[in-house]
Amino acid sequence: MVSSGTHTMRTLDDQYGRTARDLRVSLTDRCNLRCTYCMPAEGLEWMPTDEALSDDEVIRLIRIGVERLGLRQVRFTGGEPLLRKSLERIVRATTALRTDQGAAPSTAITTNGLGLAKRASSLVEAGLERVNVSLDTLDRHTYAALTRRDRLQDVFAGIEAALTAGLTPVKLNSVLMPGVNDDEVDDLVNFALDMGVQLRFIEQMPLGPAERWDRSAMVTADDILQRLNDGFDLTPMEEPRGAAPAALWQVSDGKRTGEIGIIASVTHPFCAACDRTRLTTDGAIRSCLFSAQHEEVSLRDLMRSGASDAALAEAWRKAMWEKKPGHGIATLGFSQPERLMSEIGG
Repeated sequence: MVSSGTHTMRTLDDQYGRTARDLRVSLTDRCNLRCTYCMPAEGLEWMPTDEALSDDEVIRLIRIGVERLGLRQVRFTGGEPLLRKSLERIVRATTALRTDQGAAPSTAITTNGLGLAKRASSLVEAGLERVNVSLDTLDRHTYAALTRRDRLQDVFAGIEAALTAGLTPVKLNSVLMPGVNDDEVDDLVNFALDMGVQLRFIEQMPLGPAERWDRSAMVTADDILQRLNDGFDLTPMEEPRGAAPAALWQVSDGKRTGEIGIIASVTHPFCAACDRTRLTTDGAIRSCLFSAQHEEVSLRDLMRSGASDAALAEAWRKAMWEKKPGHGIATLGFSQPERLMSEIGG
């Protein structure tokens, strides 16, 4: 325990020796795309506004996490976080805080990129440091089929704006799906090398409609590495990976050099080093992306019943203490979470 101002800091530890330092905050369950692997074509029944955390509630919980529980990184997710009109206010309040190390928390967003072109500058002004943009394809027709929206040019504009605004390194998140976009590996790498951004291939996880995920047909990290080796020179990055989800590789075609990340959540899980805690749009703590809904702890309900900062911090700490050793995707007893990715926050 460490004394921090007027209170004693107790970190978010669990029974397996891990300490959560990275907070993922879902700011909305809403999205302006309808990606086939994330939600049904008709969308979802959105959460009523009064069930979602208000700006002041979000800011209060982030403050408690940083000042009382040792959190050092905050990533804003959704749904689509750019749909939260007050995003800049929340980022500004977050970067005004100081961690146990005396610095502002590092901040990032994960976004589909729609609307980023208009807000990249204001987000940087508010203190945002980094951005991850989802980009599964460079083909307009494939993008429209995958997302059920014809908005690929808006994504490209958002990436350009992020680079111009200084949200570096800009990272692109790509999920490869067999027969859909798995033939675009080289194209995506070449695009990333041209743009000077870091590309991260992510194994498809069981977080969308249940019938859309088939483990046997999944494009694995090993598949991706094999395809990359066919067209590029790959060198593993030597620096310690720690709790970072991506294994990093230097990639080169002889003329250009960049970085590729591969996130193998399914075939090579990194649960033993996980340092994440998650806050849902309606104020529940999830210790794991794949937690069951009955394992969530509602800080919103405690807060709205008048709980003090100390009581909220203790409830959060207890929730994280119960974190399981791993997500168990490879086990026979694994059940897909009841909440979809758009409701959990990535």
